[in-house]
Amino acid sequence: MGNKQGEYIWYELMTPDIEGARAFYEAVVGWKIGEKSDMPGMDYRMINAPDGMVGGMLALDKEMIDGGAFPLWIGYIGVEDVDASVAAIKATGGHVHMGPTDIPGAGRMAMASDPQGAPFYVMRGDVEDGTSTVFGIKPGHCAWNELHTTDQKGAHSFYEGLVGWTNPETMSMGAEGDYRFLYVDDLRIGATYEVKDQPARWRHYFVVKSINAAIEAVKSGGGTVDQGPHEVPGGGHIIIGTDPQGAQFALTGPL
Repeated sequence: MGNKQGEYIWYELMTPDIEGARAFYEAVVGWKIGEKSDMPGMDYRMINAPDGMVGGMLALDKEMIDGGAFPLWIGYIGVEDVDASVAAIKATGGHVHMGPTDIPGAGRMAMASDPQGAPFYVMRGDVEDGTSTVFGIKPGHCAWNELHTTDQKGAHSFYEGLVGWTNPETMSMGAEGDYRFLYVDDLRIGATYEVKDQPARWRHYFVVKSINAAIEAVKSGGGTVDQGPHEVPGGGHIIIGTDPQGAQFALTGPL
């Protein structure tokens, strides 16, 4: 695996209407999303930014939905040893929803949720030079990974022990609490924020060329803008929305 432990190496949309989601995100983000792949037993589509793959879309079938799956953006965190990570997740209060599984040509992975309930994958990829194109500030890529959690202290203890993330700096939000940044070595990959009135979830921010243009595409495509646009430190803007299939998404970029 070319990626360091703790780096995000893939992003995935789980959706009950993959063609509808494909049309929506191609218009909103500018991705090119492929036709059905040759993965057996599932409809899976690759998501492409202008300069490389970002992730994939998985069609949720009735069996998956009956088993508890729902529309969701979810990230894959790189680890050196998937089986050891699964054991650590279980030992520290997390939950494993899909045990270690080999995907030919891709790697070994498992799906879990942290002790507060936020879902994520762990994965050791088979690509030796890694998948560094999935994280960055270029259009179509993920620029930020944000955890909204009901127990910020507990979440940090869990992930720092599991994948080695560190929290060398924190920004006070006053009465709203602390915004605690997450690092893999010298790379700042996101932050955590404590909330008490909503389920724990990861939120992954994808870069668009224009937030205003994205807002228009969201509305015309049948989605909703739930928050924003808000300016963030550094001069960019963000929006939080819900796609027509029910998955929450987050975008960042210039107005």
